Amino acid sequence: MLPSCLRDSGKSSIALTNIDVSLEQEQLIGEIAEIIIPATKTPGAKALNLHLFTLKMLDDCYEKEEQELFFKGLDALQDKSQQQFSKSFQKLTVPERQQLLLGVEKDEQATPELKKFYDIIKSKTIEGYMSSKYVMTNLVIWELVPGRYNAYYPVKSA
Repeated sequence: MLPSCLRDSGKSSIALTNIDVSLEQEQLIGEIAEIIIPATKTPGAKALNLHLFTLKMLDDCYEKEEQELFFKGLDALQDKSQQQFSKSFQKLTVPERQQLLLGVEKDEQATPELKKFYDIIKSKTIEGYMSSKYVMTNLVIWELVPGRYNAYYPVKSA
């Protein structure tokens, strides 16, 4: 509890060692992750804190160059949002956000920074979702190999 009390008000809500993320950037990444995995009958990306998972993975597992490309791509997405809709990403409606991200995914003319950003955020959001506690306990019924012992399993004679 003490680290959260000592945290700067404009800083990220999790401790990161290699990257410097503002609270605004963290919230923006959360909104983008929510578009990738929206809340339905199951919790969405924001409810499962997948944006924090993405940031932690980016901090721990990626090289400095890729981290820089990620944040340049985040800025490029904001610029593309301003160009296309004359609004920041946070002020877009959900269909506009979906249209923007789908355009980035299919656009071969996107900058390398924007492509790298989208590739990282999409892959880490999906990876975080598939390995989240919610999915692993509620959606995927996992049993240790070889599985449950069933003494009454019918066996055909040879």
